[in-house]
Amino acid sequence: MDKQVPQTTRDKVVLFADVSGSTRLYEVLGDARAFAAINQCISLLRRVTETFQGRVVKTIGDEIMTVFPTVLSGVQAACAMQTEVEAMVPLDAAVRLGIRIGMYHGPVLMQAGDADVFGDTVNVAARLTELANAGQILSADSTVQALPPLLRTSTRSLDLLPIKGKAADIKVVEVLWQEGDDATVMVGRTHSPTVVSGTLRLQHGGREAVVDAAHGKLVLGRDVQADFIVEDKRASRLHATIELRRDKFVYIDQSSNGSYITFAGESELQLRREEIVLRGSGSICLGHSISKDAAGAISFGCESG
Repeated sequence: MDKQVPQTTRDKVVLFADVSGSTRLYEVLGDARAFAAINQCISLLRRVTETFQGRVVKTIGDEIMTVFPTVLSGVQAACAMQTEVEAMVPLDAAVRLGIRIGMYHGPVLMQAGDADVFGDTVNVAARLTELANAGQILSADSTVQALPPLLRTSTRSLDLLPIKGKAADIKVVEVLWQEGDDATVMVGRTHSPTVVSGTLRLQHGGREAVVDAAHGKLVLGRDVQADFIVEDKRASRLHATIELRRDKFVYIDQSSNGSYITFAGESELQLRREEIVLRGSGSICLGHSISKDAAGAISFGCESG
């Protein structure tokens, strides 16, 4: 009969950081270079964790699981992780790594020697990570309420969402770590932003939209809430977002059917829940290949300032 491992219960912040874009990275760079890039990213996340008094519990493929003693240290680490990963030099112009983070505070079961942690808090943190997009930090209102009042202003409520295993819905909150229109928050920021003077111009069906320093975010989809509406049943309601990150225009797919992107003179790329840096000029199709419906393509072009 196996000897039972002693366990204790403690309050901890559980944080998962998942590397997104890894599938595309393997396709573009090949196994060896992609594996090295992901390992480099995981090593960076490990270093940041230790800097903010956290502990790496384990790594699971391209995901890292960590615990922190306080909500403040966990949030500071999450913001630093996003900042450091964003600053990484991409190995290929077409694809760059991003991370999505979920964190939750509560009691966890800990094995003797702190070898592993279990329980509802771990499950909720993992689920929040699944809900996050690349570049996002998601938590719960109950967690961020433990932050100092000034830092709580650098969060925004998203929605009440059902979490598997929880009787009641959880109020999901996003931690804002970039400078933008909504708030200024750089907890753990380690470098200054680059001044951006370029413009990304999109055209479709006689309509035009731009992403630039004055308009740093654009949501594409068929819902009336989208900034750039595409009336196509193959497109998701809120299909994708284009964000200006320093001097890069980053396309983030959030859809069910994926996005199909073609750079001028290159083969078509498919993204699903991944992100890519837009460069030069080309076309974007929401939910279908350009070969199936060229008329439904959105054309784009990057213009230097």
